Amino acid sequence: MRTVIWLILLFAVAVVAALVLGRNDGLASFYWNGWRLDVSLNLFLLVLVGSCFALVTAIQTLHALTTLPERARAWRLAQRERSAQLALREALAEFFGARYGRAQKAAQRALSIHQQTPELVQDPGFTALGHLLCASSAHRLQDRRRRDEQLQLALELSKRSSTTRAQEEGALLLAAEWALDDRDAGRALDLLADLNPGVARRTQALRLKLQATRLAKQPLEALRTARLLAKHQGFSKAAAQGLLRSLAFEALDGARDADQLRAVWQQLDNVDRRDVVVAARATQRAAALGAPEDGRGWLRPFWDDIADLTPDDRAVLAEALVPVLPGLGPEWLQRLESAVQRFPRDKYLAYALGHALAERQLWGKARMMLEQVGEDHAMPAAARRRSWLMLAQMADGDGNQERRARCHEAAALIQ
Repeated sequence: MRTVIWLILLFAVAVVAALVLGRNDGLASFYWNGWRLDVSLNLFLLVLVGSCFALVTAIQTLHALTTLPERARAWRLAQRERSAQLALREALAEFFGARYGRAQKAAQRALSIHQQTPELVQDPGFTALGHLLCASSAHRLQDRRRRDEQLQLALELSKRSSTTRAQEEGALLLAAEWALDDRDAGRALDLLADLNPGVARRTQALRLKLQATRLAKQPLEALRTARLLAKHQGFSKAAAQGLLRSLAFEALDGARDADQLRAVWQQLDNVDRRDVVVAARATQRAAALGAPEDGRGWLRPFWDDIADLTPDDRAVLAEALVPVLPGLGPEWLQRLESAVQRFPRDKYLAYALGHALAERQLWGKARMMLEQVGEDHAMPAAARRRSWLMLAQMADGDGNQERRARCHEAAALIQ
């Protein structure tokens, strides 16, 4: 197809030349100092075109000769830059292939080529990447001194120009990850604090912060970070729920007195306080620290909306209420009886109501319900044992030592 097009163009040029130059009746006259030169117009035009072509060719040849040293320098520079790029690519390939010693040598070769070429030194981004690759290889080889040296060089180079911001962010994230590998949570948190707000909200930065806060024993900060990660879909739904609950448990279990427990509870997110499992753990901790009133207050919203809870949540709620029954007010009996009437087959609600009746010294109704719980092998062993012990305490109050002994024996036989 290309040959046909060229033939058509050649024919067109021939036709134009025949029409324009076919008649040779034109004349060009030149006068100089009394002399006159007459030539045909066609010859004059041909000589003119040829002269222009020769002049342009001469100028280009002269320009090529004068710029030859400069083009030679550019060629040598391109060759050195190509060699540096190849060395850096080789270093990356060796690093991903787990040959860290070779990767370090290749990266050093690329940096050496750049340092020996003044024109290439002006590219801080390439040099910063080379130092980061050397630092990563040194970290894998457990050479912390060399790793820190290369990392510092990379940070210094990346801070010199606004075009190397990505290298600086990468260096800080890598440094935080390495600090976590060294079990240095304080340094990791300091490095993450140096990140821009936009970078600090990235998933990788949040993952590193979560690990650092957990390592630094900061469960509340870890809980907030984990919640951000869950919003960014950094975990599956089930994994996020389990992690958030475990962090909330860790924060609650760290309280050493009732005031500290109340402060921790107030610092929890509203979503955590509306989680029945977290509230149950806080209530159990309140019972252990001698603050049953606070525990009952944290559970009251769930009891008021008990119809919205699942059977598993009702079981957790009932088991959490029993340890904080001391000092129970009469309004709670009405609340518990209403729950039992709504769910008459729920054994856990009957268990909680039986202990509440015993706390209010309503022995007759309490004894019947607690005996049913104690004899029900489907109930947890701890709930059955607590029920038999309460029955033993009630028998002791009535002076019935035989029944008291039977209740203690039944509690002791529960595995």
